Amino acid sequence: MKTKIELCAGRFACLLALFAGVSGAAVRQVGPGQKYATPCKAIAAAKRGDTIEIDASGNYRGDVCAWTTSDLTLRGVNGRARIDAAGRNVQGKGTWVIAGNDTTVENLEFTGAAVPDHNGAAIRQEGANLTVLNCYFHDNEEGILTGANPASKIVVERTEFDRNGYSDGQSHNIYVGRVGEFTLRFSYSHDARIGHLVKSRALRNNILYNRLTGETGTASYELDLPNGGLSYVIGNLIEQGPLSDNETIVAYGEEGLVNPDSRLYFVNNTVVNHDKTGTFLAVNVRVSPPLIQNNVFSGPGELVVPPVGNLSHNVVRSAAFVDAPNYDYHLTKDSVARNFGADPGTSDGFSLRPEFQYVHPVCFEPRKTAGASIDAGAFEFGTGGGRSLECAPPAPRRSNEDEKK
Repeated sequence: MKTKIELCAGRFACLLALFAGVSGAAVRQVGPGQKYATPCKAIAAAKRGDTIEIDASGNYRGDVCAWTTSDLTLRGVNGRARIDAAGRNVQGKGTWVIAGNDTTVENLEFTGAAVPDHNGAAIRQEGANLTVLNCYFHDNEEGILTGANPASKIVVERTEFDRNGYSDGQSHNIYVGRVGEFTLRFSYSHDARIGHLVKSRALRNNILYNRLTGETGTASYELDLPNGGLSYVIGNLIEQGPLSDNETIVAYGEEGLVNPDSRLYFVNNTVVNHDKTGTFLAVNVRVSPPLIQNNVFSGPGELVVPPVGNLSHNVVRSAAFVDAPNYDYHLTKDSVARNFGADPGTSDGFSLRPEFQYVHPVCFEPRKTAGASIDAGAFEFGTGGGRSLECAPPAPRRSNEDEKK
């Protein structure tokens, strides 16, 4: 039976009703002329179930805090509100340290998280259950860092991660600890500093319809699931740039299959290597037979996978893309990937056939089969450019220097 969050994920009204539907909840407004000058002052006064609206016109440099209050919604209004740690931290951990449960963070920009241990996180999640919607994390030592809580679910949608990491290989754009479930959808993670674009030790991983691209950064793995886990990796564009610090693009179980249910479903992804050599996908040889189907693997590289498993309908060569130098990996009319795929079926009632495809930036559209069979890769021929009505236009970018003026 599906939970409310599974049924509502991606639907603003439903999510807000889910997390704000607490008797007596208040809306606390932050910004110039409001009762609360900064988000942390509103958070300190907040009660369970409150919504905190943060006006984008405010200056919140150095506003860092920790809290234990549960069921809070923190949302940027009148644009994307910017939270710049500006050299400050709380508890030696980062900008926001959330020990409360069931937190929603929406339409906010986080930058400048740094601590003496060099793993300062914009959001350090210590409580159970976090939902992040339409946010932007950049130039932090860690974007999101979570603790280990098998009862916790982390959901990140339509969010960008850029240039996070301390350049030590131990800090990443996203680092999810051993939680119960991690979902990353319709998001864009790129240009990490030595660390991974996405790293998760979750018991279950839903990595769906994202753009994970190294580009001109020095990221190590683009996707790292070091302890296995039940993992659905479907419909993603995954690219390794020429400056990568590690030749492996996607790794599964390289630190041991600690998680008890370690099944991998790697379906309809486009994996591109712009380095001179590489490993597209490295899977622990002791994993349950994986399903690796309908993918495009383009560029120099190899697959390091168990001798058993379902490897079928994959294109392991150039697939003829519309504009690869500019990261447009939609298929051309003559691409060998057209009609190359096959129906991947279901797993435990979860459909493995891609229902959506990523639209840049941080958006999505329904995926509809254009030919006799589904195309290989993350994009169906003849589609692209559509936008779901749920995706708001991205807020204008500002640099740290702009904020100081």
